[in-house]
Amino acid sequence: MTALPDWMRPPRAEGWFAEDLDSLPEAPRHTELIDGALVFMMSPQRWWHGEVVTDLTLALRTQAPDGFRVGREMTIRLDARNRPEPDVVVTTAPYDPDCTWFAPEDVKLVIEVVSPESAHRDRTVKLRKYAEAGIPHYWCIEDEDGSAVVHVYELDEPTGAYAPAGIFRNALKRPVPFEISLDLDKLTPPHNG
Repeated sequence: MTALPDWMRPPRAEGWFAEDLDSLPEAPRHTELIDGALVFMMSPQRWWHGEVVTDLTLALRTQAPDGFRVGREMTIRLDARNRPEPDVVVTTAPYDPDCTWFAPEDVKLVIEVVSPESAHRDRTVKLRKYAEAGIPHYWCIEDEDGSAVVHVYELDEPTGAYAPAGIFRNALKRPVPFEISLDLDKLTPPHNG
């Protein structure tokens, strides 16, 4: 049996803290912190996932008004023990080339593209954690026979939980966090065969 590398050992009995992620250069590229535990993307990413994330990022960037930025694969420091890495994030934070994470108050929309290995976290754990952090909008994108289907949630401020705001197939139009109009069929390559 192979011993764990030193970087995988928590630096303290309480586990990992959000700031620890910036000092783990040996960690796999898409490492998240959930409840003080490191979570790695261990399985290869599907081509479908990458295409949706890239095309969605580009489409949102073309529609984002001044004051909004659209990025991908940047962590959000929800609290001392949680730093998830959504697939796409819409933020009002000013550009800082050395930034490694966003504060939740600067994040207006978080988008997770569901993969088989992340399904539980995306549909339940992150749904709850993003709401508790006060992020106003959350989209969870599912693969439905090769097509992107977007499950949209809005933060219900009195309860502090997300409320479903619609399930979108083929096209999506939303007035928040800015005017968004997407042809969802263009997020995935055409099927051959």
